[in-house]
Amino acid sequence: MGWERKDVFSLVRKQQFKATTVSMSAMKGRPGTESYDEDQVGLGALVTGHSDNVNAVKFLPQTARDVPILISGSADKTVRLWRGDRISSFHFENAAILEAHSSSINCLAVVAGSNLIASGAADATVKIWQIAVSESSIEGKLVQTISLLPRFFPLALALTYLQGSATLILAVGGTKSSVQIYVADTVEESTSFANRATLTGHEGWIRSLDFVEEAQDHRSDLLLASASQDKYIRLWRVHEGEALPATGVAVQDPSLGNMGKSLSNKAHRFEAAGSKYSLTFEALLLGHEDWIYTATWNRNGEKLQLLSASADNSLAMWESDPSSGVWVCTTRLGEISAQKGSTTATGSTGGFYIGLWSPDGSSVVSLGKTGSWRLWTHNADQDRWLQRLGLTGHVKHVKGVAWAKGGSYLLSTSSDQTTRLHAEWKRGTNRSWHEFARPQIHGYDLNCIDSIGDRQFISGADEKLLRVFDEPAAVAQVLEKLCGITRNAGLEMPEAANIPVLGLSNKAVEVLDDEEPVPFQEDDGGNARDPATTARNSTSNLEHPPLEDQLARHTLWPEREKLYGHGYEISSVAASNDGTLVATACKASSVDHAVIRLYETQEWREIGPPLVAHLLTVTCIRFSADDKMLLSVGRDRQWAVFAKRAGQQSYTLKMSNPKGHSRMILSATWAPMINGRSFATAGRDKVVKIWTIRGDVFECNATIQTPLPVTSVDFFSRALGDELILAVGAENGDLVIQSFRRSTFEKMKTFTIDRKFCSSLSINQLAWRPPQNTALANSVDDCNEGEEALLLAVASEDSSLRVLSLKYPP
Repeated sequence: MGWERKDVFSLVRKQQFKATTVSMSAMKGRPGTESYDEDQVGLGALVTGHSDNVNAVKFLPQTARDVPILISGSADKTVRLWRGDRISSFHFENAAILEAHSSSINCLAVVAGSNLIASGAADATVKIWQIAVSESSIEGKLVQTISLLPRFFPLALALTYLQGSATLILAVGGTKSSVQIYVADTVEESTSFANRATLTGHEGWIRSLDFVEEAQDHRSDLLLASASQDKYIRLWRVHEGEALPATGVAVQDPSLGNMGKSLSNKAHRFEAAGSKYSLTFEALLLGHEDWIYTATWNRNGEKLQLLSASADNSLAMWESDPSSGVWVCTTRLGEISAQKGSTTATGSTGGFYIGLWSPDGSSVVSLGKTGSWRLWTHNADQDRWLQRLGLTGHVKHVKGVAWAKGGSYLLSTSSDQTTRLHAEWKRGTNRSWHEFARPQIHGYDLNCIDSIGDRQFISGADEKLLRVFDEPAAVAQVLEKLCGITRNAGLEMPEAANIPVLGLSNKAVEVLDDEEPVPFQEDDGGNARDPATTARNSTSNLEHPPLEDQLARHTLWPEREKLYGHGYEISSVAASNDGTLVATACKASSVDHAVIRLYETQEWREIGPPLVAHLLTVTCIRFSADDKMLLSVGRDRQWAVFAKRAGQQSYTLKMSNPKGHSRMILSATWAPMINGRSFATAGRDKVVKIWTIRGDVFECNATIQTPLPVTSVDFFSRALGDELILAVGAENGDLVIQSFRRSTFEKMKTFTIDRKFCSSLSINQLAWRPPQNTALANSVDDCNEGEEALLLAVASEDSSLRVLSLKYPP
């Protein structure tokens, strides 16, 4: 499974710096039974360097060195080694690049006590590397290339030492139904693996392999777990000596019926370092209903546990019964069976791709289709696995962001077909940002979003219409309780929402008390109402941000309206500051479709005629602060300004500049109305231009040359002292904060955000949070220096959504 991003990520402590990155859905504290441990934080850093999807990551086992080493394999055909920082051990820098594969790298393997690593790639080879770590550098040398015959692509590797020896054993599985076993003796730094056995029995591709010693005695047998797309896990035993181990109990299990007769217990014999070994089938683990992606061992005292993650939306823990020796599933986590097979729209995770143990075995995490890490912690008092607060985030390009008009929360929308609401969890003096709702789970990639007020938003997708959503009371209750976002008690709000199976429109539903029965429908012959049309009160009575299954099922917003009129996919949307108008545009290759349509928000009727100025797709629309002007830019290299007709809701073209830039314009923003009207435009010609009105004409007042095409710009909505602040985002993720003198737009200060805190790919949209001071937000007074930090939301093509906290320097 490859990531849709080109980063390796690590869980780190939040860095303290002038521009602080607060990861969306970052977990400030890991939940305990009743409280949260403030020493634990969530996603705090992205390790960037690969040029294509990262498919595998491993930590090099710790030895005497005092810094961790991270290894990553990517579709860019390289293996990269990252060295941790001595001061902050979670900050990694690229220390070496290993290049020898001719295709995408799919899997890695390491073993404690050895400086060898193995990498498997889609070039049908496994390469063995020797790593040398010194105080100043890390070097890697290729020592062997194993060509897999018959040819297949490796998807899983496992590497360990044979019992009590210096002999390495390597298991390789992939796009064949067999597992190949290679053994190597290491003599005078010379290592050569040779194929010693091929294990058959699986009927699908091998997705995971893992070795473990059966007992803590180093002379004990090895167990190998192999997980396959055939829905089964097979255990294999590596035994030292000529005598074979006892016949695997799985073959004799009467519950297997005829299947037991087909289980082969053929002994594969081989020699290594003067000792004889046998490799035999040990057990067959049945219980999953779909592909199994990972199987990993954990030693809990004298007891072995195996954790498996499957596409059937479950994690399973397997243990050997002490009396019979039969391997049984003792714990199952994840989706309940009644919800399996449901569509993503109704909240199904689409399968768990990864299952991992914590180092002490007291917690497990799993990564699912929705991009969320789910966390379970074992409660010893209750002897139960309890789900805790994990990490969430978009899994594809984040296309648009919008703050609520009052700045209380942040909305983001993505090509992963979801809209997500993020807010700051406030508990005493502690603060952290989390995903609090998933208002829209769609069937089309989402392209743009804007908030119409504090309780409503509009989004556009790869469809010909736009959708308007209202905040439900259930979400408002959670935001008020955990984030301090007050709601109007007298405002009528829908209670909750769900999305029908095979539908795209969120429907309002009724909230019932937990013990209240589902009422009958009088207009349907007294039949019981579908339980899916109701929600339970407990789903909104939370003490912490919603967990992944709650986000997907209980935080949808009901759809208020659909807006029709466009002929192609929606490209841009903007809501007026007073919330009475919405302007929209769609992808276009002709003037007939390159129009801007206006809709009023009372009865949601289109205000005709459409605004005509552009020849190609309109890429950005912005209302001025007083809503008297509307600015648009497009791929046709021109900008246009429309003025509002007196006493009407319609606009008319005031001015356009067909040669505003030499290449397509990608973004625009209005400057604060201090000395007349001004706006900025930016595009692929590597220029940001400031336009100021003089008389009735907008003229270019300032120009900023940039080294790369600019993909997004945004002015902070108020002046800071004598300065106006402009954020400038580039196609490589670079971010610059530029200040101008408020009276003349003379450039004053330039702040370049440190690259390690920036996106790794193009910035799609920037959005400053509106000032939180109520009096300030409703006036044109200046911001005082040293007030609260300015928050800047950054939506990126690398699937990350960032919030930067910037302090205005004296």
